[in-house]
Amino acid sequence: MPKTYLCFLWHMHQPFYKDLVSGEYRLPWTRMHALKDYYGMVKILEEFPEIRQTFNLVPSMMLQVEEYASGEANDPYLALALKPAEKLTHEEHAFILRNFFMANPSRMIYRYPRYGELYSAYQAQKPLNDARGIFGAQEFRDLQVLSQLAWFDEDFLDNDAEVRALVDKGRNYSLEDQARMGRKQREICAAVIPEYRKLAATGQIEISTTPFYHPILPLICDSDIASVAHPGVALPPRFRYSGDAKMQLERARDYVQHTFGVAPAGLWPSEGSVSDEALRIAASVGFEWAATDNGVLDRTLNRTASPEVTYRPYRWQQEDASMNMIFRDHLLSDLIGFVYSGMGAADAAEDFLRRIRANCKGILASGRDALVPIILDGENAWEYYDRSGRPFFRELYRRIQDDSGIEAITVGEAFRRIKPEPLQRIFPASWINANFDIWIGAEEDNRAWKLLLAARQAYDNVLADPTIQLPEDRRKLALEELLISEGSDWNWWYGPEHESANRIEFDQIYRDHLANVYRALGVPPPAELSHSILKIHVDETQMPPTGQVSPTINGTIDSYFEWLGAGVYRTDGKQGAMHGQRELVRDVRFGADDDNAYLRVDFAEAGVSLEKLEVQVVSGPTGDHVVATVRIEGGKAAVRSGTAAAAFSEVLEIAVPAHFAETGIGLAFWQDGLPVAAIPRDGCFRVVESLG
Repeated sequence: MPKTYLCFLWHMHQPFYKDLVSGEYRLPWTRMHALKDYYGMVKILEEFPEIRQTFNLVPSMMLQVEEYASGEANDPYLALALKPAEKLTHEEHAFILRNFFMANPSRMIYRYPRYGELYSAYQAQKPLNDARGIFGAQEFRDLQVLSQLAWFDEDFLDNDAEVRALVDKGRNYSLEDQARMGRKQREICAAVIPEYRKLAATGQIEISTTPFYHPILPLICDSDIASVAHPGVALPPRFRYSGDAKMQLERARDYVQHTFGVAPAGLWPSEGSVSDEALRIAASVGFEWAATDNGVLDRTLNRTASPEVTYRPYRWQQEDASMNMIFRDHLLSDLIGFVYSGMGAADAAEDFLRRIRANCKGILASGRDALVPIILDGENAWEYYDRSGRPFFRELYRRIQDDSGIEAITVGEAFRRIKPEPLQRIFPASWINANFDIWIGAEEDNRAWKLLLAARQAYDNVLADPTIQLPEDRRKLALEELLISEGSDWNWWYGPEHESANRIEFDQIYRDHLANVYRALGVPPPAELSHSILKIHVDETQMPPTGQVSPTINGTIDSYFEWLGAGVYRTDGKQGAMHGQRELVRDVRFGADDDNAYLRVDFAEAGVSLEKLEVQVVSGPTGDHVVATVRIEGGKAAVRSGTAAAAFSEVLEIAVPAHFAETGIGLAFWQDGLPVAAIPRDGCFRVVESLG
């Protein structure tokens, strides 16, 4: 009987945060995800021995995990988490308050009552810039401990007695507790690689990899290739170093073989970025399969990549080079990445499998097996899920294991089960919009490429100059910094598409890596590296109410003055570490009078269907209480539940009794049984507090 095969590929990656000259880690995110995601995502499979999966491990990320495990990592964020609170300086207080609340409020911060108290206190005092005045030594120590525990893996939270004791204590932590928290971090980091090695040895997982420092291979081979996917795009001076691309691939393969004992057969090219030249180089290095997105398959075949087209393996071949390939189901992968975190675990798992069965029905009926590739980020989504997504995975894996018609297999197995279809070419593109626009073409992106090219040429010039005798250790350092600078992560944050609280730090780290190239070469860094590449100013996205409002609830903007005094929440259209979130709302106005709280939603104008959209008015610190539900249907709004008034025409206007806003008020948007958006993204608007 024909069968449905699921290929899960989890991509584990963080930028290289270590400064090779100072030895300092500039940001803590590799450590934080090592605590919460890298270990637990593979450990949970021990509960489901019939579920086989592929894990894509980026070498530059794993190198950092190894340093944390050995205790060698010089991480100032961790050092401040472990420093006695009584000895913290004024500047360190400010640093901790600025950086130790960088976690999802509803899923991670408010999960721990004391952490939630400290966060609420900080948020209340933040506009006055005097939060330090309400934080004494004990408050800071509690923050130091809880800001780290919030990132601990669920397996350790549930089963490790020492970690459990720290969680149960809840507050009033001691110096001994701080030290224990630091020691347990090292234990978790040290468990990561052995767990992958263990399951790889049993065959339950396959380990694939990515070019060493995560570069966009087609652009490293030839940056002008971006114009194929986007004709007329503004491009920087041509960067063309295919030898660097090969080096990044060779070193990645060598690292995995050294670490796990087996050379990887599979490749997830950074950001699913492919071209014929990149595939030829990967094949020459020894890779046997690669994966990318079905949007790339669309443009390769000049047809819509329906399930019938997507759910099969392919074999790319040109002359004597060949590569097996799979193409991810973009929609299903994004449902896990962005949508199911807003649903109950069982409902999300059932919806996912229902969609797969529907997609595969015709394929199976034709007598053919269906291969469903699910490929996504294996780390950044889970902070938005209940308990880091573990309840969802248990529901999903149990259902798969219990269904005789579905089997979860590794990517390598897929090519042994199903004969690949031939491909003579591949369209040069990434998984995002089947082009390279995230990394090249915008003013900031192009300036970053120009600076990279200048550093690369400086390296070539020094090596070619017979009068310069560069010591080998300095040559190696310069080359390493160049390869790090070729990573895709720096340009992820340049340009208009993405936003991060650490965007300024990413810009500084990138320019420091380039400056280190020149220092290693003994050449003065160009003055341009001292200036920020960032040009785009990000406006404040939320402004509180300045006075009472009493609008007429009729769905139209009767006058400019009707909502004058309301607070404004404006989405900026940017995204974070994960790309693909649907933008539904342009902005929301919110306010109140003595009787009611009011909300006005201005929807995004392009490409958004509002039919059968359900809008929930929610309240409470984390927005977990549904006050009323409004449904848009046939161009009108109707209250489906709760006490509210609503109307929709130009805009959606809603009124609810004012007392519901006392603890905060917000909106949750659902469509076709799936969560679409939450406004604000974390917590609720503080309407009553803002009005005094």
